[in-house]
Amino acid sequence: MTTPPTPDAQVRTTGFVHFTNVLMSICLGVMAVSVFVNVVLRYGFGSGVAASEELSRLLFVWMVFIGATAAYPAGEHMAFTSLVAAIKDRPIEMALMTSLIRVLVLLACVLLGRGAWQQVVVGLDSTSVVLGYPNALLPLPALLCSLSIGAMALWELIQRAPLDLGHTADVE
Repeated sequence: MTTPPTPDAQVRTTGFVHFTNVLMSICLGVMAVSVFVNVVLRYGFGSGVAASEELSRLLFVWMVFIGATAAYPAGEHMAFTSLVAAIKDRPIEMALMTSLIRVLVLLACVLLGRGAWQQVVVGLDSTSVVLGYPNALLPLPALLCSLSIGAMALWELIQRAPLDLGHTADVE
């Protein structure tokens, strides 16, 4: 049985979570309509919308990275709580482990952001085949995701926020 989040956490993330849920819903809705129309046209009338596949791919990439960004403050990313649960009663070790985890998250964000930036720069000079949008739009959500999660992790590191061990109920 999991414990519900504290009221402060719910108030703090409600606006952000609502905004990201709306963005992901829009992406999913446009993808579904686009693919449905393409399937109906292809099988019903022998033609299709060439842009449907490209648009769906672009929106799917954006939706995944918006979701990953929204999952971080909610504590919904994969967590190895069994490793830190053993030291949760020792405050100094727990503080050091929490700092180490946040530094590793920052390092991962730097690596992802650097690679995404390189792909954005490469994509500025080319356009997609069918829709003609700059190919930089495909890696851009990875860059924005790494910047957002990195900023949240850095803020938590500066504030020395305790590690959320709310996942302990999922460990067997």
